[in-house]
Amino acid sequence: MNRQSTGVPWTGMEDWVRDADPFDRTCPSRLLLAGLADKWTVLIILALDGEQLRYRELEQAVDGISPKMLTHRLRTLVDDGLLARWEFPEVPPHVAYELTDLGRSLLPVFYPLIGWLIDHTRDVEDHRHRADT
Repeated sequence: MNRQSTGVPWTGMEDWVRDADPFDRTCPSRLLLAGLADKWTVLIILALDGEQLRYRELEQAVDGISPKMLTHRLRTLVDDGLLARWEFPEVPPHVAYELTDLGRSLLPVFYPLIGWLIDHTRDVEDHRHRADT
């Protein structure tokens, strides 16, 4: 694949591409990208910034996520090492989640994305409205 055709400035990134190439459909980084680019993942990671939250608290923080999707995303994020899951031996059982160091390393990536959304959602909606008319 000609890297220049993607519009990505690949100069100086040859070492990085050697280790992971999300443009290659067989690279494990492609699956990771799909999981990290998911809206629910972004919102869960941001909700846990500086917090240890229980399942119900996460469900309330991430408005609109179904219980099935929340359970799936939490399980995947724990398996990927981005979240820690803590079980407390209480009655009723108490489970809480928090970011690991690896999970916290995503915050400087996700906050600018959310900032961009806040700044430009209206612009995009204006363009969509003009395209519909």
